[in-house]
Amino acid sequence: MQIIRTITWVLLTAVLVAFIAMNWTKAPINFWPLQDGNYLHFDWPVGVVALLFFGLGMLPVWLYLRAVRWRLERRIATLENSLRATSSPGVGTPGLGASPADHVVISDVAKP
Repeated sequence: MQIIRTITWVLLTAVLVAFIAMNWTKAPINFWPLQDGNYLHFDWPVGVVALLFFGLGMLPVWLYLRAVRWRLERRIATLENSLRATSSPGVGTPGLGASPADHVVISDVAKP
């Protein structure tokens, strides 16, 4: 499974590098308005700008999913801890919370 993940990352990196290389023409970007009416101006490659804003657009979704995962992991841990706390210490011994299936005795053994 590790080899599939590695191959996927290598292919994704190759595609991103090819995208940036094909879109290396510089584009003027007005970044921030200044007091004199001009802008803070950068000339960045189009591919870098596209990847930057794609990453910025994906960031809130990634943070949301990480928060949901963290909340669910905490909830699962809380439920597991409460289950451990409520389970009796003598599980498997007769009369201390064992299920009837634990007390099955095989008395009739098939004779040849």
